[in-house]
Amino acid sequence: MTGIMDDGSAGTSAGADEAGSADPAGCAKREQILKGAGTVFLANGYEGASMSRIAQMAGVSKGTLYNHFDGKASLFSAFFEEQARCRLAPIVALSRSDGQSVRLTLVRFADMTIHLLISPMALGLYRIIIGEVEKFPNLADTFWRYGFDRTLGNLTEFLTRSVARGELDIADPALSAEQFLLMCQTRIVQRRRFRLPVDDSDAAIAELAGFIADSFLKIYEPRHQ
Repeated sequence: MTGIMDDGSAGTSAGADEAGSADPAGCAKREQILKGAGTVFLANGYEGASMSRIAQMAGVSKGTLYNHFDGKASLFSAFFEEQARCRLAPIVALSRSDGQSVRLTLVRFADMTIHLLISPMALGLYRIIIGEVEKFPNLADTFWRYGFDRTLGNLTEFLTRSVARGELDIADPALSAEQFLLMCQTRIVQRRRFRLPVDDSDAAIAELAGFIADSFLKIYEPRHQ
C-alpha cells in the first residue's frame, strides 16, 4: 500500500507483512507500538504526531519502530485497521446472522453503529481525518476502506440475503445499505461530532435505532406484507 511519509512524500507500507508474522514477540511488540501510536495520534492529530514521539510513547526505539512500519502513513493505516477490526466485529457477526427478524437485526445494527460512531475513539479519528484530509488525502482512503466500506459491505450482504428470502424489496442493496448507514448518523452522531449538546443515553439511542429501522422498512418491505 502506498502512503505518505512524515515529510509528505510517498512511501510503501511494511506493516502488512509484520501483521502476518507468526512470531509472538513480534506480534506483542507490534501491538505495543499501535497502542502508543493511537495515544499520540488522538492527542496530536496526524500531522502533529512524530515517529519519535510515537516511539517514546510505545516504549521502543526508533529502530524497532521502523522495523515494523516504514513511516507514519503505514502506522496510521495499521492502527486504524486494527481499531476497525476489533470494534466492527460485533456488527460483522450481527450482519451474518439470520436467526432473527429483519426488523430486529436492523434495530440492533443501528443501535450498535450509533454507539460505535459516538465512542471517543471513533470521534477522535473522524476529527483527525476531516481536519487533515486536504493535506494528507490517504487518510480518507484509510477511513473509507477499513471503516465505512467494510460496514457497508456487511450490511449489503445482509440486505441481499433478505431480498432473496422475499423479506425486503430492494433493487440496489448496496445503495440502500449506504442510505441506512447515513440514517444512523442523523441527530445524535452529527451533534456529537460537532460537540453540540444532545441526549446520547442508551434509551435515546435505542429510540432512534427503532425509528431508523421502521423508516427503512416502510420503504423496502414488500407491499403484500
